[in-house]
Amino acid sequence: MAIRRRLETDPDLDITSFMSLMTVLVPVLLLNMVFSHISVLNLNLPGLSDASVEEQKENRQLEMVLRAEYIDINYPAGVRVKRIPNRDGKPDLKLVSDVLQEIKRALRDKDIDKKDLVILSEPGTPYRTLVSAMDTARSFRAVVAASVVDAELFPQISLGDAPQGGVAQSGQGQDEQLAGNGL
Repeated sequence: MAIRRRLETDPDLDITSFMSLMTVLVPVLLLNMVFSHISVLNLNLPGLSDASVEEQKENRQLEMVLRAEYIDINYPAGVRVKRIPNRDGKPDLKLVSDVLQEIKRALRDKDIDKKDLVILSEPGTPYRTLVSAMDTARSFRAVVAASVVDAELFPQISLGDAPQGGVAQSGQGQDEQLAGNGL
């Protein structure tokens, strides 16, 4: 009886399927990197300083007060420029942007270069509402030379708690726009 012995050879590694997987996986991962974009906002938090200096600054502060039913725009602090009621249960950020643009123009006409704004929100304000308000206050879409660009409004945003009760002084009445506020 003759027994045949096989010659033992090392098996070849078949990496064809692995190369196919890498060919598909690498572009998919690269495309996902493009879509996962993280934005960073610089916020100014109140610091410790003299009360007298703080009072002078606070009086000329532009405020956006986020309430459950409306948004108040105050300038100077505590004096209402405009109350913007919610539309369909959501803040009317388009009208907020228009009012902020009008305030920016009025301040620019008086040679005041104001870049800061304080957003005051009630406890329980939805995160999405707060971020949308910050985006609205920071810039607006404008058409310049046949292209749409983001124009700057108030890029330096500070956050705080809204005063309790929602009472702001109104200069001559609720319908007053910018007349009695020094704008």
